[in-house]
Amino acid sequence: MFLFQKMSKHLHSVDSQVLSRINSKGKGWVFTPSDFQDLGSQSAVAIALLRHSRTGVIRQLARGLYDYPDHDPRIGLLSPSIDAMAQALKGRDASHIQPTGAYAANMLGLSDQVPAKTVFLTDGRSRRVCLGKREIILKHTSTRNMATAGTTSGLVIQALRWIGARHVDDQTLGILKNRLSKDDRHKLLDDARYAPAWVAGIMRRLAESGKD
Repeated sequence: MFLFQKMSKHLHSVDSQVLSRINSKGKGWVFTPSDFQDLGSQSAVAIALLRHSRTGVIRQLARGLYDYPDHDPRIGLLSPSIDAMAQALKGRDASHIQPTGAYAANMLGLSDQVPAKTVFLTDGRSRRVCLGKREIILKHTSTRNMATAGTTSGLVIQALRWIGARHVDDQTLGILKNRLSKDDRHKLLDDARYAPAWVAGIMRRLAESGKD
């Protein structure tokens, strides 16, 4: 009886701490069970998340992926952003992620396309999650490919690779020129060494165009 009471008290404590952390992060937060690993055992955290998902406080997006859903008076429950989900999936380790393909191009204003399958490069472990018709993939890659992760240079490299050398035109360069700050252009010169030769050439041209 005493052991049961002790376990019940522990579960209640973990439950309260989990809820407190969720509230402190605010609406729109996307998370995984690993975000609570310091609060209690894996099973205790799982029970707490199950309870809060059943009561509607949080929403289970996929296996092992949740959010504290935000609500719009007109639209209703809002979907979390792709970037927020990818950030949650990469875990609590020191890994980094880098958007690729059409998503990288979209972030730079080079494409209106929002892909159903979004791929991020990572120096952490590979992961994949499906949310309805959307699919997010974290793909482990080399240190060299991750050298510019999380920077504008990284977005430029990945977006240009997706567009392809034959399809980069004056309009593409014009959009990038308007999008990049002076600091961004300066960084392009440093980071061109991490890009394929033809992409590096464009990065240098963009950097030169920003000189006073």
